[in-house]
Amino acid sequence: MATINPGLILLAINLFLLWLIMAAPVGVRTLRLTRRFEARPERIWSAIDPLGEHADWNPSVISSRAEGPSGRFARQALDHLDRKGAPIERVLEISREDRFAYSARVVDDTALDPTFWAAYRERRALREENGATELVVEQTDRYRGIAFLVFRYFALRREMRSLEGWLKTGEAKKVGVFERPPMQVFLAVVSTLLFWPFFGLTMNGLVLSSILTLVIVFHELGHMAAYRAFGHRTARMIFVPLLGGIAIGGRPYNSNFEAATCALMGAGMSAFVVPIAIVGHEAAMKSHAADVLDRPLLVMILVLGGFNLLNLLPMARFDGGQVLRRIFPGLGMQMLGSFGISAVIAVTGWEVGVPQDILVVSLAIFALLSMISAGTVKMRDELAPMRPAESLLVGLGLYAAVIIHSYAIVFSAGLLFSSS
Repeated sequence: MATINPGLILLAINLFLLWLIMAAPVGVRTLRLTRRFEARPERIWSAIDPLGEHADWNPSVISSRAEGPSGRFARQALDHLDRKGAPIERVLEISREDRFAYSARVVDDTALDPTFWAAYRERRALREENGATELVVEQTDRYRGIAFLVFRYFALRREMRSLEGWLKTGEAKKVGVFERPPMQVFLAVVSTLLFWPFFGLTMNGLVLSSILTLVIVFHELGHMAAYRAFGHRTARMIFVPLLGGIAIGGRPYNSNFEAATCALMGAGMSAFVVPIAIVGHEAAMKSHAADVLDRPLLVMILVLGGFNLLNLLPMARFDGGQVLRRIFPGLGMQMLGSFGISAVIAVTGWEVGVPQDILVVSLAIFALLSMISAGTVKMRDELAPMRPAESLLVGLGLYAAVIIHSYAIVFSAGLLFSSS
């Protein structure tokens, strides 16, 4: 029982963090940033006014121009891409408060449904004081989960730093180090160290946490490979300590087949590693390196199977739930598909000797969570539906991945625990 508790604690922490980040009812919140610049208000205003002379100073804004003759609307083309690979365009309705202050709301978006912007308001104002100019930016919106709130906060901070650079040099550059590879390597190391106490502060615990980090990296590389195959030129991976990694595409999905394939390929690519790792273990057992490689390889196979099987659980925010939702549009078929995956997981748990009470309680919790739909960003246009052949292909891939990773757990657990 003692060997299960750390894993259960880590799982509980991850589920809570996922809920906090993605689903917690945060409500309406206002972000407010104030910055002082050594520049005249007229120059700053020409940049922050959507219809100003230098409204396209921001590297994220391709163009910003008047929409219609009234002067109340501005159409902005952004460097972010829509599902077809074209720049996203948004129309702002501008309300002038005085010479150096305005508020705005989004009235049209070529990528997102108008309901996404229903509660969004932005206000910007300048105030001259002692030869400097103070800029106040306020963004108000309704949030579910803190992820987007945190993202917008840091996006505003970056914009302010970029604006400061433009005011000084006349050239704006994208700033920030978070997405850069050195920072991601650092966060991967931090994540490994945070996992370490859950497996015991020993060398074996460090090896186990390192293996888990490598498994996470390979899982996210599978997602990224799928993104690149579908033409996401700027797909990237971001490490979140304790939660693992997140692969981010370069544009919205264009079809349900694309969305399902990209969600599946994290565990799908790892499924190809399972037979290779098993063959490697069998080869190592026949060599002089058996004493050195036996248990590390088995632990890697166990972690590989366990982590990916967890991601294939039929929960809304997990890969398995995302795939099921794309394959089966109806709730009844989703429940049937969810039952099939849960049955395989139950048999796997029973086979490796998970106590019956823990297995029943865990599956009951996951079944309950799978029925709780998670809010998603609604796109302006519906994704292209799956053809029957695509649904069959992805469905077979999903259950093949579930079975392969279940076998990885049974294979490695049988040898590890029988030899201990």
